[in-house]
Amino acid sequence: MTTQIITIDGPVASGKGTIANLVAQELGWRYLDSGALYRLVALSAKENSVAVEDEIQLAKLAAELPVEFLEGEIYLYYQLVTNKIRAEEIGLIASQIAMHPKVRTALLERQKEFAKEANLVADGRDMGSVVFPEAQLKVYLTASAEERAKRRVKQLGLAIDSPEYQKIYQDILARDERDKNRTVAPLKPAQGAKILDSSTLSIEETVKKIIKWYQELVN
Repeated sequence: MTTQIITIDGPVASGKGTIANLVAQELGWRYLDSGALYRLVALSAKENSVAVEDEIQLAKLAAELPVEFLEGEIYLYYQLVTNKIRAEEIGLIASQIAMHPKVRTALLERQKEFAKEANLVADGRDMGSVVFPEAQLKVYLTASAEERAKRRVKQLGLAIDSPEYQKIYQDILARDERDKNRTVAPLKPAQGAKILDSSTLSIEETVKKIIKWYQELVN
């Protein structure tokens, strides 16, 4: 039987990781956090003093990284790095690294491996458009930049009116611009994707909507 795939793409801080993970749990499927792969390359590059402009060395890192996803945690070089890769600095480095074609090519096959043995929910920037164009359901999850900044501030345990909000908001705008205008796999809805704006939806409502869409496809 052909493995079933749901892709959830969208801009930074749209909640796609949280939503994709919950959808996978609800369906009993495997989950792929593709953004974590780029963050892992970014973390490794930072720790090994590899410049973000060094495409060849970055691609080599991407192809050879010893990565493990175990029980909701992420390991690099056998060290737990789940929280480490979520730092804002690592996210910004990852965004710059993701612009390199050779890095994306190096990670492409690693991503495809995830769907060979089990049904999969994959989130990222180009899961539906590039990595899994054959997916049964493609979702483009978005929210306003203001709402995404608020969510990120809350995620970091900060107050909405904190000084950090404005910086995070500006970082999100800059990241959106970079992701949309990169020459390789720019951020945009995949062909046939369903657009879901979660600005006014709860996490539970968003998960239910996606599962309903999938059930309507297969029933």
